[in-house]
Amino acid sequence: MAPLKGKLYQRLLLFAIFLPISGVLSFSELFFVKEPHDVTVMRKEAVILDCQARGEASIDVRWLRNGVRLVENERVYLLSNGSLFISEVESRRGDKSDEGCYQCLAQNKYGTILSQKAHLTIASMSSFALQPTSIVVAEGSVARFSCKISAHPPPIITWEFNRVTLSLSTDRITVLPSGVLQIQGVQRADAGHYRCIATNIASRRRSFEATLTVTPAPGPMPPQRPRIIAGPQNISVSLHQSAILECLATGNPRPLISWSRADSKSIDVYNTKVLGNGNLIITDIKPQHGGVYMCRATTPGTRNFTVASANVTVLAPPSFVEWPESLTRPRAGTARFVCQAEGAPAPQITWFKNGEKVHSNGRIKMYHSKLVINQIILEDDAIYQCQAENELGSVLSMARLVVVMSEDRPSAPRNIRADTVSSSAILLAWERPQYNSDKVIAYSVHYMKAEGLNNEEYQVVIGNDTTRYIIDDLEPARNYTFYVVAYMPMGASRMSDHVFQHTLEDVPLRAPEISLTSRSPSDIQVSWQPLPMKLSRGRVSNYRLSYRTSSESAVSQIELPGEKTQHLLENLQPDTIYLLRLVAATSAGWGEQSAWTSHHTPKASSAQVPLAPELYLEPLNCTTISARWHLTPRNSASVRGYRLFYHEESQPESAPLQLQASAHKHIIGGLDPRKKYHVKLLAYNAVGDGYQADQTISTPGCVSVRDRLVPPPPPPHNVQAQTNSSSAVFLFWGRPAFTSSHAVNYTVRCNPVGLQNASLVLYLQTGEQSLLVQGLEPNTKYEFAVRLHIDQLSSPWSPVVYQSTFPEAPTLPPSNIKVTLIEEDTALVSWKLPDEPNVAVTHYTILYASRNAWIAGKWQVLQREGSITMALLENLSPGQVYLVKVSASNNMGDGPFSNVVELTVRADVSTGHDTGLSRGSTLSTGFSDGFYHLDQKSMTGISVGVCIALTCIIICAFIIVCRGKTRKLSAVKTYREAESTSAAAAIHVGPEGEVPMAEVTVPMMSRGHFIDAKGGTSLMINCNGPVQPSPDVTKKKWSFFRSAVKQDKKIVQNERNGTLSYLPGATVLTYEEELSPNHSTTLHHLLGHPGDAEGSSNSEGSHETGDSGRFSHDETELTNSGPNSRPPSLTEEDGGDLDRGGELLEKSPADLKLKESVEVGCGHQEA
Repeated sequence: MAPLKGKLYQRLLLFAIFLPISGVLSFSELFFVKEPHDVTVMRKEAVILDCQARGEASIDVRWLRNGVRLVENERVYLLSNGSLFISEVESRRGDKSDEGCYQCLAQNKYGTILSQKAHLTIASMSSFALQPTSIVVAEGSVARFSCKISAHPPPIITWEFNRVTLSLSTDRITVLPSGVLQIQGVQRADAGHYRCIATNIASRRRSFEATLTVTPAPGPMPPQRPRIIAGPQNISVSLHQSAILECLATGNPRPLISWSRADSKSIDVYNTKVLGNGNLIITDIKPQHGGVYMCRATTPGTRNFTVASANVTVLAPPSFVEWPESLTRPRAGTARFVCQAEGAPAPQITWFKNGEKVHSNGRIKMYHSKLVINQIILEDDAIYQCQAENELGSVLSMARLVVVMSEDRPSAPRNIRADTVSSSAILLAWERPQYNSDKVIAYSVHYMKAEGLNNEEYQVVIGNDTTRYIIDDLEPARNYTFYVVAYMPMGASRMSDHVFQHTLEDVPLRAPEISLTSRSPSDIQVSWQPLPMKLSRGRVSNYRLSYRTSSESAVSQIELPGEKTQHLLENLQPDTIYLLRLVAATSAGWGEQSAWTSHHTPKASSAQVPLAPELYLEPLNCTTISARWHLTPRNSASVRGYRLFYHEESQPESAPLQLQASAHKHIIGGLDPRKKYHVKLLAYNAVGDGYQADQTISTPGCVSVRDRLVPPPPPPHNVQAQTNSSSAVFLFWGRPAFTSSHAVNYTVRCNPVGLQNASLVLYLQTGEQSLLVQGLEPNTKYEFAVRLHIDQLSSPWSPVVYQSTFPEAPTLPPSNIKVTLIEEDTALVSWKLPDEPNVAVTHYTILYASRNAWIAGKWQVLQREGSITMALLENLSPGQVYLVKVSASNNMGDGPFSNVVELTVRADVSTGHDTGLSRGSTLSTGFSDGFYHLDQKSMTGISVGVCIALTCIIICAFIIVCRGKTRKLSAVKTYREAESTSAAAAIHVGPEGEVPMAEVTVPMMSRGHFIDAKGGTSLMINCNGPVQPSPDVTKKKWSFFRSAVKQDKKIVQNERNGTLSYLPGATVLTYEEELSPNHSTTLHHLLGHPGDAEGSSNSEGSHETGDSGRFSHDETELTNSGPNSRPPSLTEEDGGDLDRGGELLEKSPADLKLKESVEVGCGHQEA
C-alpha cells in the first residue's frame, strides 16, 4: 500500500510542477487549419474565403475587412466551419464594394489569433495607357509597335494585322508578353494596319490601329553603326515570376545582340532564353538573378557596338528567420519576444495581442525586432503574434505569455495623489500597502505623458522609508499619469491606481520661425508657424514683432494676439535692408527673442522682375531640410533660374546655389542638429534679381529629450550599389531588424571619391529601400552611404560603398588629326584624345579612301587600341587625293567621326622632297605632342647606323688600348735644386737660393733620337718607334685622360739609328751628343725646377692643348731665328709658370739649339 501512495504523490507533484506550463502548451490547440488567400473574381460572382480553426471547445470566429469588423448580411455571412461566403461580389464605389483585405479572428479561452491577410480583387481592365502609333520605315529595316494596359488579372496581349490575328510563323516577327511587337527585316507585305488586343477574364479590349508604311530601299544601303532603338528597362519582378528584357537594334549590316551582367557573373543558362532576335527572358526568377543586365549590339566582323543596360530587382515575400517563443513570467517581471523576417523589400514587423495591434506605450516597448513588456500584470497574459508584411504578402507567427501569480506578495500602494509644484515638478504621495507592508523593501514610481501614443514610461526606485517623491524633470503644460509598485524579496505587488496631474505653464522656450516676403517695394509680409507644445510650454497669448532698418538703431514694435500667424508691414522704404524679429509670450511671461532676420525690400523700378516664390521648408531629419517652392499666380515675369541662400544663424551668408528654372525642390543636407538656419530664395531673369523670400527653420535634435534613454536605431545594412548607366547608379539596402509604428525614411549621401568641397555632396531622401541616383558624371567613381530616420531619431551612416559609373560613349571625335606622307606610298596619321572630360577610349577606327573610292562609297578601315594615337596608311597610289577621318569608341558605343582630312600623293617623287600635302580641319605635320613619329623603315635604318657606329668606336678603342700597352715610359721630368749643372745644361741659382734667371740648356741628341718638345710627355722616339727603358726602371702603364706622373731617377736607354724622322709638322728638340746610360745629366735637368711642371696633371698647357700624354701635332713651326728664339711650349707655358712664382726666365743663345727635323727615312714612319 505504501508504494502505491508514493507513486500517487509523485504523480501529483509532477502535475503541480507542469500545471503552469500546461497553459503554455495548450495555446497550440488554437491554430488555423485553413487561412484565406488572395483571390480575383468576376463581379456578381460567388466566392468563399476559407478560415478553419482548431483548438479547445468554444472557438469563436470573426472576420475583418480592411481592419474593421465585418457585419454579416444576407449576401455576406459565415459558414458553419468559419469560412466567409459572399453570394454576389459587388464592385460599387466606397464601403459598398467587396474589394479589400480580409482576415479572420479565432478566439477561445486562451486568447485570440489572427489569420494572414487575403486580398479580394474584382477582375477589371482599364483603358489603354499606351496606344500603338503609326510609323514609316524603309524596306529591310526594323519596325516596332507597343501598347500598355492595366488589368486584374494581368491580360494576355495579342496582335492583329489588318484586323486578322497576326501570324507568328516567321522568325521575323516577335511578340513580347509585355505588349511589344517587333518586325525584323521589314518587307513590303508587312505594310498595313496593326492593333493589339488585351484579354483577361473580365474583358477584352482593342487598341487603336497603327499604320505601318514601308518605303522602297534606296539602292545599296550604306554601312550604319548599330543603334539600340528599344533597350531594356528597370523592372521589379516577384519571386518565381518571369522577367522580360527587350533589346531591339538596327544597323547595316544587321547587328548581333548579346547579353552580359555588369557584375561579370555568368547568366543562368537554365532559366534564361532569348526570344526573337535578342530579347532576354528569365523564367522562375530567383534572388540570384537580380542585378544589372547589359544588352550589346555589335556589327558583325567589327568592333563597332553600342550598349544599353537595366536593373532587375527580385521581390520576395516575407519569411521568418527567427520566431517568437512562448514565455512564463511572474507578475511584475519582464518578457521579451524576438521576431526577425527577411524579404524584398524588407518586411515591416507588427505585433498583435489577442488580435489587436500593440502600441509602444509605457511598459510595452518595441524596438529593433523585439517586443519587451515590463512590469508584467495579469492582463498581459495573452497570445502574441508577430506579423511580417511587405507588398508581396504577409506571414504571422504566434507565442503565448503566461503570467504566474503569487499569494504572499504585498498588496498595491493605496490612496495615491499628485500635486503640481511648478512647470516641471509634481509631488507624488501614497499610503503603504494594506497587506504585508512590513515586507516592503522599496517602491517604484512610474510616470509618463497622458496624451498620445508611443509615450516613453520612466521609472524611479526609492527606499521604503518614505511615501512621497517629487518628479522634477517634467515638461511644462503637460498632463502626466502616475502609479506606484511596492517591492519585497519575493516579488512585486500589483500596480496602484493611476492618477493624473498637469504641470504649470512656462515662458516659451524660443521664438517662432518667421518667413518674410515682399509683395511690393514698400511692404514686408511676415508670417510664422505656431510653436509646438514642446516649445511653447503653454498657450501662447501674445506675439511682439520688432523691426528696424540696418542703418538705424531705433526699433519699432507691434504686439499681436496669440491667434495670429502673419502680419503685413507697410509704408516701408524701397531698396532697404530691414531687420526683424519675433517673440512669443504665455501666461508665465515673454520668452526668448529670436535673432535679427534681414530682408531686402525690392527696388521701386523692379516691376518686371519675378515676384517672390512661395517657399516651404520642412526638416526631414536632424541634418537635412527640404525646400519646396512655386511661383505665385500673380507672377507674370519670365524666370531664368533661382538662387538659394542658406546659412546658420549668426554666421555669414554663403554663396548662393544656382538652380534651373524648372527646379521646384531642393534638399539641403549636411546641417548640424539643433541649429537655426536662415534660408533665402529668389527668382531672376534678364532684368535682374526678383523679390526674395526669407524664412528661418531649426533642425531637430537627433535624439530628443524624451528619447534620451532610447538608443539610436541601427544603420541600414547590406548597402549595395550597381551601375545602371553612365549617369546613374542603382542603390539598395536592407532595413535593420526593429519594430516601430512610425514611418521610416532614409537619407542617401553621394559624392565623387576625393571630393574636397563639402557643399557639392548630394543628399537624397526616399522612403523606399532602394534609389536610382541619377545625374552623375560618366566614368567617375562615387561613394555612397545611407542613414535611417525614424521619429526624430537618426542612425549612424552605413559603411561607405564605392561604385563607378559606366563610361559614356564619346560625343566628340578625336582632336588634332594630322596626316603626313613619310614615304612615296606611306602616310602617317596621328591624333589626340577627344576634347571632353572623363572620356574612356578602348579603340580608334580610321577610315581612309582615295577620292575615287570615296565617291564609290568604298572606305578602307583600320582599328587601333585606345592607347595608340597613330597609324600608318600604306600602299597609297601616287597621284591620288586621299580622305582620312578618325573616330573614338569604347564599351558603351562609338563616337562621331572627325572632319575629313585630305592628303595629296604627288606622282613625281624623284626630287626627294615631301611628296604629300594634307588639308583639312588641322594643319598636316609629322609632329604630335612635341615628338616626331617615324615609320618602321626609318627606325630600321637608324638602328643599323647606330650599330655600325658603335662597332667602329669599339674597334678604335681596342686598337688604341693595344698600342698603348706597347709604349713604355723612357724618361720622366724631375726636379733637383741641389744638383750642379751638367755639361749640356746648367741652371744658375741666385744668391737667395731662388732662380732669378734660369737658362735651360738642352743637350743635343743624336740624329737617331728626338723627344716631344710640347711638354706632354718625356717619351723618346727614334725611327723604329718609342725608346724602351732599361729593365731595372720601374714601369708605368699608359693611361687615357691622365697626365704623366713625375718619376725620379729615370735612365734613358739609347738606341742608335742612322736617321731621324717624326710626324710631319711636329716640333722636336735634337742634340748631337749621345746620352749614355751612365750619364749624370737626366732629362729633368733639361726642363728645370719643380715650378716648371708641364708634364703634371695640373699643367695648364696639357689641358689647353688636350694632349693628355699623346703626341703633339701643332702646326706651329719653330725656326732658329736668332739667339732669343724659343719653342712656344717652353716660352709661353714655362714662362707663365715662372711668372706666377715671381721669377724671370733668361734665354742663353749659347746653351739652346733648336732644329726642325726634315730628315728622310724615319720621317714618314708613324711614331
